[in-house]
Amino acid sequence: MKIGNNIKVSGAVSMDDEGAPMAVGDFLQQMKNCYSDLEKVLKYYGCAFDDVVVENVFTTDMPAFLEHTAYRNTIYPQQFPTGSWLGVKGLALPEFLIEIELEAQCNA
Repeated sequence: MKIGNNIKVSGAVSMDDEGAPMAVGDFLQQMKNCYSDLEKVLKYYGCAFDDVVVENVFTTDMPAFLEHTAYRNTIYPQQFPTGSWLGVKGLALPEFLIEIELEAQCNA
């Protein structure tokens, strides 16, 4: 959703165009799929990850997330946005291991 220069993206999960979970059991690939989908939304609005000011991560496997946080360095090479990392009991489907929501400030 775009409100002025503010882009708010609700949680991205690893699913295909039909809504079926992808990369079941593969935490890193699910994480990559989330960021790939988020990048598409940002580009649609003329934004990039450099414009992200808030990123919240929800995961059912915090140890796996912490193991792969270095991947975020490729997403945010300049600086990390504010946000929270939350360990949760479950997400929308049991196959989902991670969900990422973000907010960006864009001048596009």
